[in-house]
Amino acid sequence: MTTWTDHTADRPISLTAPSGIDRAAHHRLDEAWLAAAWSHPSTRCFVVSGGQVLIDETPDGATELVMTPSFEAPLTEAHRYFLGTDEDGTSYFALQKDSLPGRMDQSARPAGLREAGLLLSPRDAGLMAHAVALENWQRLHRFCSRCGERTVIAAAGHIRRCPACGAEHYPRTDPAVIMAVTDEEDRILLGRQVHWPEGRFSTLAGFVEPGESIEQSVRREVQEEVGVTVGPVEYVASQPWPFPSSLMLGFMAHATSTEINVDGDEIHEARWFSREELGAAFESGEVLPPYGISIAARLIELWYGRPLPTRSAF
Repeated sequence: MTTWTDHTADRPISLTAPSGIDRAAHHRLDEAWLAAAWSHPSTRCFVVSGGQVLIDETPDGATELVMTPSFEAPLTEAHRYFLGTDEDGTSYFALQKDSLPGRMDQSARPAGLREAGLLLSPRDAGLMAHAVALENWQRLHRFCSRCGERTVIAAAGHIRRCPACGAEHYPRTDPAVIMAVTDEEDRILLGRQVHWPEGRFSTLAGFVEPGESIEQSVRREVQEEVGVTVGPVEYVASQPWPFPSSLMLGFMAHATSTEINVDGDEIHEARWFSREELGAAFESGEVLPPYGISIAARLIELWYGRPLPTRSAF
């Protein structure tokens, strides 16, 4: 596997820019330190519920997470997650609740990561991605997979322990590959999933299977979904994708065959596009560009050579 060098654009992939947050994992088991951090006047926290947080616009037009000092936070003990500290020593916590709190000024609004990730600063987007991933895992893994007993939260939200058998369970992250496949004519292969609306095309993707390398996974997924054989595979970048628990591993892949045979189960339609053909399809509305937060959009841009249109983003 080789590493792809981006010579065409300098736009970062969403959710991957340095956040300036040190996760400070060595503090997660230190209850005294966590208690002191929580009670410190500089500590900031925010509520996460159902994958959403509150965001607000600042007077200068930026968008930020709605965070409060810890002493103003809603009450919760078990579902308080330590996210890390910044270079000034400020500690950040997320609070998992059944609903988001209301705001007296009525200016804040709830938002999920797909929307907020494009608007927030790298610090706030990183904090939100961490919190959403923990919340998803906590909601879906309340019972021990070894004995079935209800587990308890530990390590400031990063471990669930079983009081019956002693097993420890850690947040789940599923590796998935996502690839822009090109052929000898430098066309790109895009597919439309069965449940997507008409015109929605994107790169192919799939989960890495047990006992499989990521290069093998790229080749297998492309072969299974569209019947195209892939040769060289070049790594581009990764992106956390907590919907609910994936890590997207992005690649450029070179096809050694071009005949398309869609599987019909996951992929309903797949097509080869030249740059001119894709540009015309964007212009006419025949093809909808991928949603901007996804690494899929960035992979296509690397091949396309310029930013994708956003007027029809989903």
